[in-house]
Amino acid sequence: MKKVVLVLFAFLFMSVGQAFAYRIQSFSSDAKIVAAMRVLEQAGEQDVFRNLQRYGMRIKFDDLTMVTNGKNAFAVSTYNSYGTRVILINSAYKNAPAEQIACLIAHESFHTGYSADLEEETLATQKEASCWTRLKVASKVYPDSRLTRRLDKLSGLYLASSSGNNLVEQKIASNGFYRSQLGLN
Repeated sequence: MKKVVLVLFAFLFMSVGQAFAYRIQSFSSDAKIVAAMRVLEQAGEQDVFRNLQRYGMRIKFDDLTMVTNGKNAFAVSTYNSYGTRVILINSAYKNAPAEQIACLIAHESFHTGYSADLEEETLATQKEASCWTRLKVASKVYPDSRLTRRLDKLSGLYLASSSGNNLVEQKIASNGFYRSQLGLN
């Protein structure tokens, strides 16, 4: 009897793992994005996957120069011409490490509407920072890039924040771009 229960448990465990892997492939066919999604999966970032699935998001690399401030954008959450949610990651970061792409995906998965407010942008940025804090491999040398510097800065703010002193939110609220985008002026 014990063997039957163990076999059934093993079968169910493997079935769930395969179903979860199938869902990852449904978000993107790009190997680099799939690798980043696997990093998120291994880190147990279920809330990211819940958001991606709930809003039917697809993820791809794209040239963001046509987007407002797109040249400087790391990624955006938007809608395609068919009304489907899509996360566009700046193609300038196509060769970034999977951990960094995973952080961008985590951030954008928290954007759920047509426009963000300070609270949503803060939650998304905190998610990005917490992911980088957890996913960054201490023994790995990351490229000296704008993305690495951003993630390191956000991680530092996230770790130095307290319940009464949210440094991530303060940074967003004082940034000219976000003040304009979020209507804080």
